[in-house]
Amino acid sequence: MLASSLDSIAGVTVRNFTWRGALLGSYDVFHVHWPEILVAGHSPLKALVRQALTVLLLLRLAVTRTPIVRTLHNLELPSGISGRERALLRLFERQTDLFIRLNPETPVRDDRQYALIPHGHYRDWFAAYPQRESVEGRFVYFGLIRRYKGVDTLLDAFRQLPGDVSLHAAGRPSTVERADDLRRRAAGDDRIDLTLEFLDDGRLVDTVTQASLVVLPYTEMHNSGGALTALSLCRPVLLPANPVNERLNAEVGPGWVYQYHGALTPEVLATTLAEVASRGPIAPPCLDAREWRAAGLLHYSAYLQATNAQAIRQLDAARG
Repeated sequence: MLASSLDSIAGVTVRNFTWRGALLGSYDVFHVHWPEILVAGHSPLKALVRQALTVLLLLRLAVTRTPIVRTLHNLELPSGISGRERALLRLFERQTDLFIRLNPETPVRDDRQYALIPHGHYRDWFAAYPQRESVEGRFVYFGLIRRYKGVDTLLDAFRQLPGDVSLHAAGRPSTVERADDLRRRAAGDDRIDLTLEFLDDGRLVDTVTQASLVVLPYTEMHNSGGALTALSLCRPVLLPANPVNERLNAEVGPGWVYQYHGALTPEVLATTLAEVASRGPIAPPCLDAREWRAAGLLHYSAYLQATNAQAIRQLDAARG
């Protein structure tokens, strides 16, 4: 969606990442969302090769004076990575000319350049897929299942709920051990449906739109594409309380974003589900500030800002 929006701007061409293109191609700005993907691999050998290529890429970008723009999806480096990966990501960070914040709560530093660009919605992306009617009493979790996503806590809390309710947790676990743990937690409760695999767009829409309430019980949440997905499909979402989610609540209008403080409990699930059931007809969530045409123009402006920052940095270096 971002690429399409940028391509619609006269004089702008988007080139998707390949190692050959990154190392040998011609481009004016290098934009990265998750640099940790560049330095990781499914085996130690693949990781080592990618890390060597990342060093070459950073060297190439420095020599050609190509500015780096990075979107800040998360506040901290990923957990559980090697010291070499961490060192390369720090190097990437030092060489970045401009950071894109997705919300005003992302902290800033005086020695960095920033642009604020809200994450776009998914309404157009999912418009081609048929939607289901919501199932009364259905909780849904979807997305990659990592430790910090809190799916284990959701299963434990749901099992303590009485009555005619159901839970569908869908997504690919990050490890085999995590998948086995979730199966153990769900065992014996036939109200729980686990789909422990990647969902393509059609299945994702089918899963999410059956929800009475989407629950994303992350222990760490700063930006959430999952919350925007649920809202783009007009399904209410339950999130941990924090300033970012409070801003989202104020932005989209009442009756769409519910928040809880502290641990996720059966009482939180039951109370929120009852609130959703009693809210009656309401206007769709307001996502006007997240149109992709505006996002493309803002990104284009950020790229120009990064180019200027790179030029100023080079001038200061020459003077110094």
